[in-house]
Amino acid sequence: MFGVLIPSLSPRFNIAPTQQVLSIRLADATREAALMRWGLVPSWSKDPKAGPPLINVRAETVREKPAFRSAFKTRRCLIPTTGFYEWQKAGTAKQPFHITMTDGQPFAFGGLWEHWHRDDQSIESCTIITTTASEMMATLHDRMPVIVPPDDYERWLGGTADDAAELLQPFTADALTAYPVSTIVNSSRNESPECVKPMAATD
Repeated sequence: MFGVLIPSLSPRFNIAPTQQVLSIRLADATREAALMRWGLVPSWSKDPKAGPPLINVRAETVREKPAFRSAFKTRRCLIPTTGFYEWQKAGTAKQPFHITMTDGQPFAFGGLWEHWHRDDQSIESCTIITTTASEMMATLHDRMPVIVPPDDYERWLGGTADDAAELLQPFTADALTAYPVSTIVNSSRNESPECVKPMAATD
């Protein structure tokens, strides 16, 4: 599906910022898989720990922000997944939902990657681009990750910045489904299949 050999990895159910995520990028015009830190570290940053991790970037400003504009031109990546979480406000509480494809197939976020190097320390990192919410996602949040359709993977990874910019759109609403899950996902310490079970299955 992704046109690259995916390494054998243990299933993850609750990945948190600064942890490693699987990314697919171009290397000498060939797709390769790489594990990267979720939270972009610009190559010019003096301290990779300075400030909050840059886990997301808005599609509306990705070509303007100094931390992202260079990567958007030449270092775009795909971040494979089978689902993601979003939280819906319910009074003073927030109810987590798990969002997947209606057909249950894996998919990929549109992302950017960077290589940071100082002395003997090296970090490869990535971020996820977000856009306005689709009609379905708007019931949960006003933003959603950019999801790249499989037919556009080549265009995203190897096309021009203008090509890629045309893909920064909300994903087809009826292609996604969402269901409530347990609040155990609120803690990154919880990492098990229970995280993605519908609430009715965990009660």
